[in-house]
Amino acid sequence: MTYSFPDLPYAYDALEPHIDEATMRIHHQRHHKTYYDKFVAAIEETARNGESLETLFAEVSTLPAAIRNNGGGYYNHLIYWQSMTPNPKGTPEGPLYDAIVATYGSLDAFKEAFSQAAIGQFGSGFAWLVVKEDGQLAITSTPNQDNPLMDIAEVKGEPLLGCDVWEHAYYLNYQNKRPDYVNAWWQVVNWDFAEKAYQKARETMS
Repeated sequence: MTYSFPDLPYAYDALEPHIDEATMRIHHQRHHKTYYDKFVAAIEETARNGESLETLFAEVSTLPAAIRNNGGGYYNHLIYWQSMTPNPKGTPEGPLYDAIVATYGSLDAFKEAFSQAAIGQFGSGFAWLVVKEDGQLAITSTPNQDNPLMDIAEVKGEPLLGCDVWEHAYYLNYQNKRPDYVNAWWQVVNWDFAEKAYQKARETMS
């Protein structure tokens, strides 16, 4: 495979007022692009060039730190952008909704648990909703640019949603108020993306 750096799936100002245009533009064009460029440069120095990110992450503990850090940053942001939409529908539907209620008791209880994972992540990192190999949902967080596909992750699974809690994701509007940013993030969550990712993961596991 070849690696690519896609445009956002919406305009830079599409998530306003919840996430502002300047933050989205800087985040995508500078931060994400830098991870991508550094990942491509690092992987080209190895015999693993062209392998899927999932394959690389499964053995990331054996690879150079530049691949772990920059490959993670490249992938994590792809999930983050898709986890948001300018046209949110508010609540998940179908099997994902049923699984959330079965696991957490209610959608509100799930959102509270996820928010606490995001707010409570020490320093920089991401909060995730994943489906594990046993088909169960789990909420987890990872430091820096690690993710649940990596062999070093405490909780492993296929990401369904990812929330970036690095300060560059929210500092222009929210300064150090991460809880306010996480609350705003819920207003643009892309449940359609999560539902499709959940369905695909279940098909792969079956």
